[in-house]
Amino acid sequence: MAPASSALTTKPQSGTPYQLDTNQTLRAAQALLKHISTETKRTDEQSTKRNLLANDNTGSDEEAGEEDEVPIWLSVTTKKHITDQKRLKPKAIPIPHSLHNSPTSRICLITASPQRTYKDLIAHPSFPTTLSARINRVIDISKLKSKYKSYESRRQLFGEYDIFLADDRVITFLPKVLGKVFYGTTAKRPIPVSLTGNAKPPPKNAEGRRPVEKRQDSKGRPLPGGVGLVGEPKDVAREIEKTLSAALVHLSPSTTTAVRVGLASWTPEKVVQNVEAVVDGLVKIIPKGMRGVRAIHIKGPNTMALPVWLADELWEDEADVLEKKWAPKEAEEPKMIEGGKEKKNKKRKSMDAVEEVDAEKPKKKSKQSGDDDLAKEIALRKEKLRKQKEDAIVEAGAVQPADGVKAKKNKKSKAAIVA
Repeated sequence: MAPASSALTTKPQSGTPYQLDTNQTLRAAQALLKHISTETKRTDEQSTKRNLLANDNTGSDEEAGEEDEVPIWLSVTTKKHITDQKRLKPKAIPIPHSLHNSPTSRICLITASPQRTYKDLIAHPSFPTTLSARINRVIDISKLKSKYKSYESRRQLFGEYDIFLADDRVITFLPKVLGKVFYGTTAKRPIPVSLTGNAKPPPKNAEGRRPVEKRQDSKGRPLPGGVGLVGEPKDVAREIEKTLSAALVHLSPSTTTAVRVGLASWTPEKVVQNVEAVVDGLVKIIPKGMRGVRAIHIKGPNTMALPVWLADELWEDEADVLEKKWAPKEAEEPKMIEGGKEKKNKKRKSMDAVEEVDAEKPKKKSKQSGDDDLAKEIALRKEKLRKQKEDAIVEAGAVQPADGVKAKKNKKSKAAIVA
């Protein structure tokens, strides 16, 4: 009987080893979902009361899921950083099974000014009603700044809606406006979406400026102050649906990237399909593709990471590995033996010449030798003072006191004793 393999992951039987094995990913997904289900049942049996002191808005990224669903995370460890700086715009990777397909989820759309233009756009007859019914609020960035200045108002906004979509033209301004409430976790960070569709900006005039287009609402009334570039309702709806059916990758200068790819209520097959789609999308932006990946794991909020794929080498190229040069403690004396006589080679002669030159140079007084001289001087001083004190005591004892009168010590002996 052949011994069992001790490898944590399996490689594909055919093709290049730098690809995922579907069987390995399915095994990991089945084990993870089974463990999460068992732990959830055990926790529910132990305690059915909700902790009212728990702060849902400031929890960890992994503890927050849409509609209290337990998320499944894909952790990709690379050999080098994917990017050198943190990017505020996450990269969207299309996945076959959307994480935001719940018909009861509430959506808040953050747009550029004025917001009336985008409200009329969503209310247009050509805009899909199934999607417009989920968008419960449209607010522009200027109203967002004025109405939600305090921390408590931002927390209230955070809890009112499940998904936040933002115009990709204002997404970079939102971290300063929304603050830590939204950007402390990745659970409800605003998702960038293009509201321009296939529309193209008008050409610049002779002065190098683009003319401001005066648009009208659905009733033919002119919009105050005009508006920027806005796409057609069908194109905007298509972009929103495409964004909702994608996995978001938040890139930062790190070797580990976590992406939410599924929910614990899904089947293992759905999780596997999303994992493979996200890995295919990440390979396109990782330096040297799959050869730049060190490990791929899947995990839950409070579970161990189960390996899906592990690299055989820890570096991309042999040039990345630096050999450490070890210096010998003492230089050995190389010798040449000719006819039983030992002769030093030229290298040893040059070393002897350097030692002779160093011997002729005056040696500097080291710090340790200076400390020894100071200690000797202090010891001699103490010995001298001790002898002076003994002599003073002997001299004072030689004077005999008169009858009934105590003998007084002279100034000399007193000074000696004091010294």
